[in-house]
Amino acid sequence: MNKIPLTSRGAKQLRDELRRLKSERPAISASISVAREHGDLRENAEYHAAKEQQGLAEARIRDIEGKLSNAQIIEVRDLNSPKKVVFGATVHLFDVDGNSEVRYQIVGEDEADIKNSLLSVNSPIARVLIGKEPGNTVKVDAPGGQRVYEIIKVEYI
Repeated sequence: MNKIPLTSRGAKQLRDELRRLKSERPAISASISVAREHGDLRENAEYHAAKEQQGLAEARIRDIEGKLSNAQIIEVRDLNSPKKVVFGATVHLFDVDGNSEVRYQIVGEDEADIKNSLLSVNSPIARVLIGKEPGNTVKVDAPGGQRVYEIIKVEYI
């Protein structure tokens, strides 16, 4: 199976979510028990809602456990790349079209949050940036059209 790249921060977030979901199991089971006491299960909306909540929680638990078991956890500060853009790197870009500077850290799928400048390694921008270095210009086919960026600086923070 393929390894799933995660920063140490992303792995911690997944472990925290897993711990939270597992701690909710007793409350969900209690909800099912209470709803079961209300009578006919075929027409019991509380029961069906609790069972759906249980199914979603168990599916997410299995998903997280699978990701963590196949995770390749990368400690960004330990990277020793000669200022090339790699997974975990923070990249400072100059948006040529928008005449502005942007900054992104390239992270795993589950960590991605564009509002916090965390860019999925599988995103179009990250795929174009990987392997490049400061001074390189890249063209990105984004949903809003093609964008041109110049790589200003690469950091491992």
